[in-house]
Amino acid sequence: MLKKILKIILWIVGVVAGLVVLLLLSIWISSGNTPEGGTKIAKKGWAEIGGIKQGYFIRGEDERNPVILFLHGGPGSPELSMIKDTELEKYFTICYWDQRGAGMTFDSDTDPATMNTAQLVEDTQQITDSLRSWYGVDKVYLMGHSWGSFLGIKTIGKYPELYHAYIGIGQVCHQLESERLAYDYLVAQAREAGDTGTVEAFAAYDKNSNDFPSNEYLLKVRTIAMNKYGVGIKHKDISMLDIAKDLLYYQGYTLGEKLNYLRGTMFSLNMFHEVIDDNLFETSTRFEIPIYIIQGKYDYQVSYDLAKEYLDSIDAPKKAFFTFDESAHSPNLEEPERFVEVVRSIAKQ
Repeated sequence: MLKKILKIILWIVGVVAGLVVLLLLSIWISSGNTPEGGTKIAKKGWAEIGGIKQGYFIRGEDERNPVILFLHGGPGSPELSMIKDTELEKYFTICYWDQRGAGMTFDSDTDPATMNTAQLVEDTQQITDSLRSWYGVDKVYLMGHSWGSFLGIKTIGKYPELYHAYIGIGQVCHQLESERLAYDYLVAQAREAGDTGTVEAFAAYDKNSNDFPSNEYLLKVRTIAMNKYGVGIKHKDISMLDIAKDLLYYQGYTLGEKLNYLRGTMFSLNMFHEVIDDNLFETSTRFEIPIYIIQGKYDYQVSYDLAKEYLDSIDAPKKAFFTFDESAHSPNLEEPERFVEVVRSIAKQ
């Protein structure tokens, strides 16, 4: 009897080991150096930026098209593996830059002291100058999502002459207040749903404490609840497993770069507290270029209401706010057709 049980155990172990090997093999096969997709321009490269080697992808159809520099969120979370193919690349040449400490730019030798907003503003200016030189243009469009919207606002405040306009997606403005609003909303939703586990999880954290929001709260409570109630990354059909699969099977990264992506998310996390400590209503309200904000109505990762108030408060040559009624924090992914229409309309102004 014991021998039979042992055989069954060994068989199970063998099957599991085989599945693991197949999974790793499929991930390895799906790793590479060329961004997937059918665009005529599909470049992966590196440039010396801010004293270190930094990586980027450039995608598009025609080098004569206007250029967009896309600032990913996180901090530390490049988004091209999630974006995949977008119609926007038919009309713009888009640079998806992996910021300092993130994705294929992650390097364990990077000095943690350089992981700050001021340095990333200088990095943004340098990659912008490279794009201007490569494509022979005076200006590009700056597009920032989430953390990238905070970095974008800081960059155009210092280097407005480099950009036609700024486009914020899921615009950060007063993140500490946004986190408190989200806390109240999520607790109310959980109570209404009879979700006592979520209510108890939030009760362990004081939204008025000096250390709110802690990394532990953000990772273990807030983000999970946001995705559960449709006010986080997406309003509908959100699956963290799908996001992980998109990264693992993305052909633009080598296997080592995929591992570095995961390392970079943690390495960059502390920069989020610079966002928490800032209030753009007080520090960034006067601009020399047009400002456009695209916000999902269900976004509580960064408050929809605060973003609208922020746009109303700023002084800019032109400004407009676009509400996406079926989206949370990623209107570019959730309503892609309308997103392309809006961005194209901005470029025509």
